[in-house]
This record gives sequence, C-alpha cells and structure tokens, in this order.
Amino acid sequence: MPFGPERIDEHDESAGYRFRLWAPATKHVELCLVTPSGAKHYVPCAKSEGWHSCRVGEARAGDLYMFRLDGQLEVPDPASRFNPQDVHGPSLLVDPRQFGWEDGAWHGRPWHEAVIYELHVGTFTPEGRYDAAERRLAELARLGVTAIELMPLADFPGSRGWGYDGVLPFAPDAAYGSPDELKHFVQSAHRLGLMVLLDVVYNHFGPDGNYLQVYTPQFFTTEHATPWGGAIAFDGVASATVREFFIHNALYWLEEYRFDGLRLDAVQSIFDASPSHILEELSMWVRARAIHRQLHLVLEHVDNEASRLGVPQATGSYDAQWNDDFHHAAHVLLTGERDGYYADYADHPVRHLVRCLAEGFAYQGELSPFHGRPRGEPSAALPPTAFVNFLQNHDQVGNRAFGERLVTLAPPERLRAVVALQLLAPSPPLMFMGEEAGVTTPFLYFCDYQGELATAVREGRKREFAGFERFSTAGEGRHEIPDPCAEETFVASKLDWSARESEAGQQWLSFYRELLGLRHQFVVPRVPQIVAGACTTTMHGDEAFEIRWPCADGAALVLRANLSDTPVTFDRLEVAPFASLGPDADELRQFAPCSVRAYVVPSGRAGT
Repeated sequence: MPFGPERIDEHDESAGYRFRLWAPATKHVELCLVTPSGAKHYVPCAKSEGWHSCRVGEARAGDLYMFRLDGQLEVPDPASRFNPQDVHGPSLLVDPRQFGWEDGAWHGRPWHEAVIYELHVGTFTPEGRYDAAERRLAELARLGVTAIELMPLADFPGSRGWGYDGVLPFAPDAAYGSPDELKHFVQSAHRLGLMVLLDVVYNHFGPDGNYLQVYTPQFFTTEHATPWGGAIAFDGVASATVREFFIHNALYWLEEYRFDGLRLDAVQSIFDASPSHILEELSMWVRARAIHRQLHLVLEHVDNEASRLGVPQATGSYDAQWNDDFHHAAHVLLTGERDGYYADYADHPVRHLVRCLAEGFAYQGELSPFHGRPRGEPSAALPPTAFVNFLQNHDQVGNRAFGERLVTLAPPERLRAVVALQLLAPSPPLMFMGEEAGVTTPFLYFCDYQGELATAVREGRKREFAGFERFSTAGEGRHEIPDPCAEETFVASKLDWSARESEAGQQWLSFYRELLGLRHQFVVPRVPQIVAGACTTTMHGDEAFEIRWPCADGAALVLRANLSDTPVTFDRLEVAPFASLGPDADELRQFAPCSVRAYVVPSGRAGT
C-alpha cells in the first residue's frame, strides 16, 4: 500500500521498515519508536510533495510507533494496522504475512445465494470478541445463513461503540481481539461455506481521535457537510491522494483479511463532482482485482440511485443496495407506526411493500413528503438480487429510543407472514442478530465518549426523537431514553443466548430454519433465471396480492399472500405450493388472514 509501514526487503525481516506519512500542513515530522520499556526513540523524516518518510533498520513486527509533528503533537499512523492502546495511542507494527492462511480452496459464493446475518461483534456474545463469535458460526450455517456481515471494525474511541465513528480505517478495533484473531474468524467462516462481509464508512471520520484534520486538512471540504461532521474531499485539490487512501482501504479488507465483500455506509453523504465518481472508481478497482474470487459490493443509499446497481461483478457497478423502502413499508404494516420517515409509507403500506418485492424500490422518483423532494430512480428493470430486503438491522432497531425488536412490537401471526414473504422472495434477505430466535434483547445506541462530547451526544440523542409523538413535548418521555455513554446501555444490548432455549425461541428457530431450507431448495436455484423487468403483480383487495417472477425457461416463481384480517379467495393455481403458512382450505384457493404460499410454476404452466 502507498500508506502505512512497508518492509524494506520483503524477503528479509532484519532489513527493517520504511514509514510514510502524508502531512502537507506539517513542516517537520519524526518517527517515534516506542521501546518495550516505554522509552521513545525519534528518527527524522524527509519531506517531499507533502509526504514525510524514513527508513528504520531496527524496526520489527510488534514494535510500537507514532509520528511527532513539528516537535510537539504525537499521533498514530492514519494507516495503522492495529492500535492496541486505542485511537490516541501508538500504532503497532504488523507484518500481515505472519498469518498462515489455510482457506486457499475458497473462492466465494455467487451473490444470488446470499442469506445475510448482520452482527455487532461486541454484543453478539457475552465475551464480545472474535473468537467467541467464531464459536457460533456453525450454528448459523446450519440455520441456512450463507453470509455474515460485521458492523464496522475501524478503530473507534473507547471500548464500546457501533463502529460508525471510526478514525483509523485500517485498524480493526482492539476491543474485539487481534488482527490475527479476525483473520481466523474469516477463515473459519469460509470453512463452513460462509461469506464474510464488512461494513465500511467512507463518508466521514469520527469526532474523537481524528488527527487528520490537524496535519492534512486537504482530506476535508467545507463545501459539503454530513450529519456527523466534515465531508471527505473526494474532488478537492489533493483528491488523488484522498481517493487512493479509501480505495486501498477497500482493497486492504478484501485482500489482507479476505473479506468477501463490503457494504458502504450512507453513500448519499459521499460528495464527488469528479468525472469519475469515487464510488465508480472504487468498484472498478475491486472488480479488476477479483480475478479468482467472487467479491460483492453493497450500498446504503437513501436516494435510491438505481443506476449504480447492476449485474453482479460488473465493472463500476454495485451488486445491491440495502432496501430501506422494504423495511419502512413492512414496519408500518406490522406496527402501525407513522412517525418520522414512516409517514411516507402510511398511505398504503401493503402496496409499497408489493412494489418493493416486485420492482425493488417503493420510491422511484416520486415526491417523498418526509424528504420534501422527489426520491429515487426507476428500478423495475433491475434483477431482484439488486435489493437486500430486511425487517430489522442495526439502524432500524438501534435508532429507536429503546432499541425494541419487532417481536415486541408486532402481532406474531402477521410478523410470521411478513418474515415468510421476506425469506421466500428472490431478493437476498438480511437478518439482524437474534431475530431468528425471536429474542427480545434490545439493541441500543451506545458509545464511549467522555466530557463535553458525551454531553453533546446525550443531548443530540434526545433531540433526535423530537419528531416522534411520544417525545414531541419538551421533556416528556425524553428522560427515559437510555444514556448512550453509560456502560450499562452497552451491557443491556448484549444478545441473550439463553432465549434460544425457551419454547418461543425454539419455535422461531424452527420457523426460520424451515423457511431458509425451502429457500435454498426451491428459490435460490431459480433466481439466476428470473427475467429482470418482467415481474407482475395482482392485488386482491387492499391487502392480498400475487407476485409472479417469470423465468427464462418459461417457469415462474409465485408468491401469494393475504395480510388482511378477513379470508380471501384467489383463482385456482394448477400447482401445489412448496411453502404454505396458514391453514389450507378448498383446493388451496382460500387464504385465511396472515396466510402466505409460495409456488414454483413449471415451464408451460406459468401462465395459468
């Protein structure tokens, strides 16, 4: 990499390391080597075109180091591979070749097989570490999961946090374990046939420990702002180096840690007026390097830019986008909540949900009352694999004031019906840790800030819910919101694994396991055959519907559902369903409330 330490002679560890720091705003930089006794040894760096570099023959893997700026401030390496003493401490010199990979036969899985399980390493197990999470992987594989998605790992301040306020993008946070333990986690997942995806944040740096703004202000722009701080200058005067930093970060996770894909957080806050947008350039680099592996790129994008999505592995494009529209429509349907952004789906949640299942986005250029502008682009011509559908994730649970899960908010019969729709539709489904067992453990917003920053976060958290009815009156209900900076808020969010052993937990696990088994047997093999843009829908009243996905061989996948409170009669379908939720009746034409059935209609009979 152009950033971070590099062995002078890759074949001779005794040759030492070269160190580099891009610090255009700094006149003089010294490398500070920290001895095991704590003593510091300074080596002056030469400056050229904003870069400060030096060679240290005695440097070895395991050494601690920092950079001293103009004889005063000491900072970690922005491309540190590990910072065991947190974001303000020294970086650890890591030799990535010391880990002995044993997964050479693993080349990934095709995207249409994805069943994604999102987890937060710190709260997934009581221990909150990679090795503890690794011990649970076999159970997830047996459930039918094919991809693990980790919330961001980039080093963040303190010992607890969601990871979206990271400041050292190349350093996996030490709270979860060592770099080699992370690699062992990935390797173990691969041995079980599991892809591992990583959530990355390329739109901002966190507010605590971001030293780049001191010695490299060229990283940021004042022309744009994000909800979390200064925007990254992807099209500024020094944008070539800034862009290279993030492109190499993506390649670093995919190559050095062998992740199978990345999910890019909130890309609507990535601003770039360059001829080639950074998102396109990053995708091109990843696709060019994925010669013998299947690598996947996923966006989170509130603006529903369908034009960025395309055929998996296509140069410059992204495999899929998290489909917030699907979640929001389903959430309104299940809970009746209409506050905040849910207001956009309150007029007819079932029709919004059906459009998501059939065409991808619910908003494809229509006026969004919540955003006050048109939102989205036409998406009906895209394949269903371009949309990751979820009923819960870290945002939609954790950004609630009390972190409640759907199992505590929705009627169980209706929730089961919508889960069946999600897992039997051809789009890749995503589950949030614990939902497969119906756990009620909250997932709250937590962080480890101190002082004035902690106070600001607490107050900001309260203001965030001012648009919701329960908290609209000043002071009313806001005192009940858990303190995000308190350790007990983090502890309360740790997954309750004992809930899986309860009768309700076993019932939910059996339900998910059965549906995912049916998905892999009947749906997944047909997904590559689905004709993009040919899906049809038929409404039967306001809350019952049929969705039909024609396939290239003349067959079709069909979902029928009745989400209303009264029975509905459908036309007869000349095949039996491969999955049925709800009591069967007259030739399977009668659909009781909260009934779902899924069919594979063979070639030649798809029109019946």
